[in-house]
Amino acid sequence: MVYLMSSSRNFIPSIIIGVVGHVDHGKTTLVQALTGIWTARYSEELKRSMTIYLGYAQTSIFHCSNAEPPDSYVTSASSCGENAEPRYLKTVSFVDAPGHEILMSTMLSGASLMDAAIVVVAANEPCPQPQTREHVKALEILEIDQVVVVQNKVDVVSKENAMTNYKQIKEFLESTRYSKAPIIPVSALHKANINAVAMAIAKLFKEPERILGKPAIMQIARSFDVNLPGTRPEKLVGGVVGGGLVRGEISVGDEVEIKPGARIETKGKVKYEPLVTEVVSIRYGDMESDVAKPGGLVAIGTKLDPSLTKNNRLVGQVLGHDVPDPVNDISIEYRMLDKVVGARELETPPQLKTRDKIILIVGTAPTIAVIQKISSDVMEVKTENPIVVFDKSKAAILAQVKGRWRLVGWGSVK
Repeated sequence: MVYLMSSSRNFIPSIIIGVVGHVDHGKTTLVQALTGIWTARYSEELKRSMTIYLGYAQTSIFHCSNAEPPDSYVTSASSCGENAEPRYLKTVSFVDAPGHEILMSTMLSGASLMDAAIVVVAANEPCPQPQTREHVKALEILEIDQVVVVQNKVDVVSKENAMTNYKQIKEFLESTRYSKAPIIPVSALHKANINAVAMAIAKLFKEPERILGKPAIMQIARSFDVNLPGTRPEKLVGGVVGGGLVRGEISVGDEVEIKPGARIETKGKVKYEPLVTEVVSIRYGDMESDVAKPGGLVAIGTKLDPSLTKNNRLVGQVLGHDVPDPVNDISIEYRMLDKVVGARELETPPQLKTRDKIILIVGTAPTIAVIQKISSDVMEVKTENPIVVFDKSKAAILAQVKGRWRLVGWGSVK
């Protein structure tokens, strides 16, 4: 079927692609080149020229009948020209993950939503940089097998230096499960060879098998108050949560619950009260939908008091029809990495022991946890905040190494 369209936001996305890599290697610029959207929307991100929160964008990919690959793969049907027949291929969502070392927990939270990943490596720096190594290890831990590497900023180096960097990337990948991943040289800033990236997405990234029907489960990765300052009370709308469905479907009009829910502190004691609300809107980018399904990043409008959702207050929580109760006590089958990931100097992970504090990331929920009991392959922890877990959920483990939180291990919830 042929689709002649001027917009790239008319189809529900079928796959979530993470864009990961070291800080300032051009991840956000690459997403903009592919989608036309600059994902660093927050003022603090713009001031610091770095991604702090997870950024979202989506685009559709078309094939032009009047061009040869890779130029025949475009992200706007109008790019094919007036006399061409653009064929719609797929719509994808992008998660733009922060590269800075202190934001590793944010990246790992986003990685739990990813079906595939683009690893961005700058040609003007030696490879691998610390967060390049760390992000690739995170992708391995979460068993994300669909990976493409983009060698960015080839416009600022000589051909010889670009080739040297390319060989460094190849050598680095040989030590990972991504030794056969394609490496695509681009200049995201000048949109050079972006068509080749679009072609790789269209041909290499396949939609995983989805579990549809109900009950639905959605991991919350962002939450918002979308009301502008000064909005009159009668014009206020409810809070919005964003993320990805793990399974099932959510429709406008559904009653859903969010757990752990609202944090309530009374006389120095803290408890969490599950939230129950109605779904009033579903959006994929600029497109309204009546139903949300696994496969794309989605924003769910609710009747919640927007004060509950503002400033990402519900990040890490779970929305759905029959959400399991949150817990503080978790048992994890774990493995330690051979080397600490993220530090400039490769170091052996610390020996974890009872009463050590760690950061545990399960799904989109990062939390401080204290080790209660530990053996060579199982640890029992108590989390600072309650989280919703599922059997066999992947868990990333960060520990303090020379005063910084570093990725040191991973496991599965028992």
